[in-house]
Amino acid sequence: MANKVKTRWFCTECGADAPKWQGRCPACGAWNTMVEESISPSKTRNYGANGLIAPSKPVAVCDIRSTEEQRISMPSAELNRVLGGGLVPGSLVLVGGEPGIGKSTLVLQNMLSVRSRRILYVSGEESAAQLKMRADRIGRASDNLFIVCDTSLENILSHIASVEPELVVIDSIQTIASDAVESSAGSVSQVRECSARLLRYAKESDVPVILIGHITKEGNIAGPKVLEHIVDVVLQFEGDNHYLYRLLRSIKNRFGSTSELGIYEMCRKGLREVTNPSEMMMSLAKDSEELSGISVGVTVEGIRPLLIEVQALVSSAAYGTPQRSVTGFDARRLNMLLAVLEKRVGFKLGQKDVFLNIAGGIKVNDPALDLAVACAIMSSNVDMSVPRAVCMAGEVGLSGEIRPVVRIEQRIAEAEKLGMEMIIVPRHNLKGLDLSAKNLKIIEAGKVEEAFKAIFT
Repeated sequence: MANKVKTRWFCTECGADAPKWQGRCPACGAWNTMVEESISPSKTRNYGANGLIAPSKPVAVCDIRSTEEQRISMPSAELNRVLGGGLVPGSLVLVGGEPGIGKSTLVLQNMLSVRSRRILYVSGEESAAQLKMRADRIGRASDNLFIVCDTSLENILSHIASVEPELVVIDSIQTIASDAVESSAGSVSQVRECSARLLRYAKESDVPVILIGHITKEGNIAGPKVLEHIVDVVLQFEGDNHYLYRLLRSIKNRFGSTSELGIYEMCRKGLREVTNPSEMMMSLAKDSEELSGISVGVTVEGIRPLLIEVQALVSSAAYGTPQRSVTGFDARRLNMLLAVLEKRVGFKLGQKDVFLNIAGGIKVNDPALDLAVACAIMSSNVDMSVPRAVCMAGEVGLSGEIRPVVRIEQRIAEAEKLGMEMIIVPRHNLKGLDLSAKNLKIIEAGKVEEAFKAIFT
């Protein structure tokens, strides 16, 4: 007698299951996240790298040998920085991003440049001919990169056993399905099952596995949240298709910092590393004439300082309700800065439209950009330009004070390297620092009004 196929309800957020539909997930508390999937009781889900579960024994912590991580260096220095120094053997890395942003190009470009290791590239979305066309466009060829187009996890494990690769790429995890699960590819149970078996393979064989994943319309990694918990590293590849720059961020990293940032430029032959992003972003700003509403802020992404152009436009509201439009900056923080300028400084902005843009399509969360945003808004409001050779860094508080920021010495050094003549920094932020060798003028300001006087007088 054939086993009856049963159905259960799975949460798309945390992966928890329930025998019947519930409006709210009993595990994570999310609403309307339960989806129905078919399961087969005759098929087991306990598979290892070769179909078997290797027995394990408890070991005393003092008996475990501690060895230094031997990382695998990637050809891209930006990717190495975000990974924390390279790929760790046996790690499971997830790369997510919007469709067409360049996830597959980034991974394929690096895999084609790795000469010392045998690599298996599994594609569930594109044919081998399409991948060959992309490799030709990138302009690189490799005899140690093997491509297979398959969506069955069992077949993929068979290919891995025959090729014996030293690095595996899965493009993408949402297209892979296992015969042990009755539901379709991309479902909660399929993603959880496939990622768990690939994790077991990576840990048992010490071979790193790179997974390429889709994202939802909200910008989160598609599939259950347990996918992000299973993997060792989660990288987010982001950017605007209308801009050249792409940003590679680390959301989770068990082997390094999550504050690092890699910057790429999309070119005809693939992705090019941007080694000095500040110089590229400021080149156009220096050549253009001085206009009101433009200021330069010094921000820090990870350990890398960046000079970013802030653009603001303040005009009388043409309609009843003033508009607040923001690109690349936190809209709530902009409203806070507008309230500070009106309450503490005396600018009447309540009945004016305010438009703010961070040039280059970059999204900035550093509070040290507050002072540059306030100066750009003030510059546009009074129609007076900020000198191009002036930059600033400082967090603005609710009372109008300029609060200290981190890594001020690196910010000053970056401003000096790019030819800035003056930088405005928070008061008392330079205690204990020897800046006598600096060739730019450093002005300390404790209030927003003091910064305005230093710039416009």
